[in-house]
Amino acid sequence: MINIPTELLRTFVKTVDTGSFTRAAEAVGRTQSAVSLQIRRLEDLLDAQLFVRGSHKVRLTEQGTMLLEYGRRMLALNDEAVGSLFRPKVAGSVRLGAPHEYTASLLPVILGKFAQSHPNVMLEVTCDLSKNLLKRMDEGEFDLVVALHDGPGDGGGIKVLTEPLVWVTSQDHVRHEERPLSLVVAPPPCIYRNRVLLNLNRQGLPWQIAYTSSSYSGITAAVRAGLGVTVLADSTVPDGVRRLGERDGFPEMGSLEVRLHTAAASSTPAAPSEAAERLSDYIASSLA
Repeated sequence: MINIPTELLRTFVKTVDTGSFTRAAEAVGRTQSAVSLQIRRLEDLLDAQLFVRGSHKVRLTEQGTMLLEYGRRMLALNDEAVGSLFRPKVAGSVRLGAPHEYTASLLPVILGKFAQSHPNVMLEVTCDLSKNLLKRMDEGEFDLVVALHDGPGDGGGIKVLTEPLVWVTSQDHVRHEERPLSLVVAPPPCIYRNRVLLNLNRQGLPWQIAYTSSSYSGITAAVRAGLGVTVLADSTVPDGVRRLGERDGFPEMGSLEVRLHTAAASSTPAAPSEAAERLSDYIASSLA
């Protein structure tokens, strides 16, 4: 049985996240040649080519993409175990911004485990729409932001998750069968809202906005009550609603990217703290 050294995995993941061997070398505290050697060792160990050779940008092969998912999960478990056993001395506070739906679904468990292994780090979590969060980060309000993006060319950050979008309606009502279609949406500049209206207009389907709420709980409560339908990221679909698809007459909505942004990558001049870097790595590994 082959054992994969975690230091090789960490270098591999950092190379993908930073987008270059040079920046990865800075992140892991090694020379570029040492990083290249580690990647070669990993490829030799697994007998697999992980990166597309001859490309100006870092591009993964199919096997590299597969390893990235496993690598993030393995590093997250490794760091959680080490943190629980050794109680790292990392301390300070991290101001985290995230969309409402993730602070209500995926993030509480992730942040709870992080807090257990990093008891001296204080987390300050703020909910808002993704575009608002990124604007506020540029103004210096956050150290770390989890944000939704329309596609690969939209706004930077490190991609940690691709989310399929899903239509949902009440289990107890048939409002989704009525036309014009009643919508439950967040106010602008909500990415879901923009995607919904764009697709419905493209399909020529009549619609009306029946209910507006800026919170995930408000939107899901309105859908359950039968006020209308909405679109959610697949991993955030709650209990008590029904999914809709093309069989029900609803157009395919594609997917969004979830990306992590750190203060160092925004207009804020200060480098991220060690606590912020630990949290960033932990969220990226856990979401993957």
